[in-house]
Amino acid sequence: MIGASFDSTKTPLQALLAGADSGKLQLPDFQRGWVWDDDHIKSLLASVSVSFPIGAVMMLQTGGENVRFKPRPLTGTAERLNDIMPETLILDGQQRLTSLYQALMSKLAVETKDAKGKAIRLWYYLDMKKAVQAEADREDAVLSVPEDRLVKAFGGEITLNVTSPELEYAADLFPVNRIFGSAEWRQAYSEHWKFDRDKMRLFNDFERDVIKRFEQYQVPVIELKKETPKEAVCLVFERVNTGGVALTVFELLTASFAADNYQLRDDWNAREQRLKSQHPVLRNLQSDDFLQAISLLVTQTRRRAAIDAGTAAEKLPGISCKRRDILKLEVTNWKNWAERVEAGFVRAARFLYGQKIFKARDLPYRTQLVPLAAIFVDLGKDGETEGARQKIARYYWCGVLGELYGGAIEGRFARDLPEVVALVRGEGVEPITIQESSFQANRLLTLRTRNSAAYKGIYALLMRDGGQDFRTGEPIEAQTFFDDKIDIHHIFPEKWCKSAEIKPGTYNSVINKTAISARTNRQIGGRAPSKYLPAVEKSAGIDSARMDEILGSHCVASGHLRADGFWDFYVARAEMLLQRIERATGKSITRDPKLFQAGVVEEVYDEGPEEWDAEEPLEEAAS
Repeated sequence: MIGASFDSTKTPLQALLAGADSGKLQLPDFQRGWVWDDDHIKSLLASVSVSFPIGAVMMLQTGGENVRFKPRPLTGTAERLNDIMPETLILDGQQRLTSLYQALMSKLAVETKDAKGKAIRLWYYLDMKKAVQAEADREDAVLSVPEDRLVKAFGGEITLNVTSPELEYAADLFPVNRIFGSAEWRQAYSEHWKFDRDKMRLFNDFERDVIKRFEQYQVPVIELKKETPKEAVCLVFERVNTGGVALTVFELLTASFAADNYQLRDDWNAREQRLKSQHPVLRNLQSDDFLQAISLLVTQTRRRAAIDAGTAAEKLPGISCKRRDILKLEVTNWKNWAERVEAGFVRAARFLYGQKIFKARDLPYRTQLVPLAAIFVDLGKDGETEGARQKIARYYWCGVLGELYGGAIEGRFARDLPEVVALVRGEGVEPITIQESSFQANRLLTLRTRNSAAYKGIYALLMRDGGQDFRTGEPIEAQTFFDDKIDIHHIFPEKWCKSAEIKPGTYNSVINKTAISARTNRQIGGRAPSKYLPAVEKSAGIDSARMDEILGSHCVASGHLRADGFWDFYVARAEMLLQRIERATGKSITRDPKLFQAGVVEEVYDEGPEEWDAEEPLEEAAS
């Protein structure tokens, strides 16, 4: 389909820039600024001057019913073009064509940036003598000068003055914005030098070697026809874009909505600010996540309407949040659902706080926020009961501990929404996510860093199911979590494990990790448990019996810990963690009684030096 919806040809550079100058060629209003710096522009001009390729540009015909984007003229063109409807839009090539337009066609200084990113305005010249030297690097012949046309040394001394045409002639510097109309400048240059033979020869060589190359330069152009669907526009753009930043589905919708005078970006920015500033667990939420949740609800509404209308099962529209379905969203869909979806993400955040997931970096799967928010929106008040919370929690932990949201997950989202809603309302069987969830006992041995969703999940689960702070003995709630800087730390410290010749692959497992405050972790240092536990008890003002209760809330058998019995501790804690996982998911786990014992673990599961989690502080040795 895509192959039949575009043409590929070569177009003279001068014709493309003339189209931009007349308004026939414009940009879709993706609100991306023009950002090329001075060095990039000089390199681009040098490439064209020697007929080197600068890459293809991609266009889109306007006037189609499938794709309507609000246009905007290229930076540097006349303001009158704002009222002109273009014939073609630039999808890829904005920076190259804008650079070339401003340098070659505009009568104003070029808007660019210096090497430090500071905004500046420059004029571009070609040093004719350097340009015609056979062995010279053409880039050395391209010169940029400040807007006032005065080049100054560090001390302020003027080293080049081209403030008048006569000074340009005297310096043999040709202004590149006269490339496509050089005859008048040449005549004045010749008169200035009184038709000197050497100067005439210099300009002849310059015209042949440089000006003609600009005049004859052809740009490869891929033009998408106006019948091209939005999905294809987005897909093709991302595959051929050479600008370094891929076009997102949100940006396409932003431009599409702008054609209906709706500023999607402004609306989203306000919602994003509210969500992220008030809910730390949502700090990594993306605009596409929000759009996916809306798409799920919009397509589900359509499906329900079709069911109510008696549509045959095989003809029912599907529930979906894939790219093609998001690109079909209209302004009315956003207006109807955005407020409710924002509230849905807030409810999802509050649910996660109840599961003791407080920060974005500790969120097992950002992607699982999408169906979770949509589920809360669809359930409305039905999702506010304790019974609903328990069912949603089981679904959530099956997804996390079954590690089901790490791949292509749009199809799972589409099943989760109706199936979990039906589960909560007692109208359906177990969702596929619950059915497919499976946790293998040996997975505990390979969960070692926050790179694993299940690792972060178990950390949160221990806090959710009553894990108490070692020092205060209080359950770990949001205030405690942030005030005491709770994080994942070793129970048997790394230093002690190394001295006991226990391998990193073993002691870095989640089996030897739990939620501990920064202050307590400093007290632990690198000492044996038999040494640090009395110190923690003394600091907290508690006896051994109370400390044993706190350890038990973390699935730690205190007797083994106090005796520095690493392997007895390891076996016992692995079993208790498996029981916690079974309770959370409602699914049984097959055991191998020898799996967590010394020798078996280190022979089979040790993988050598660990890639450390940069966000997890390791214990410091303490006296």
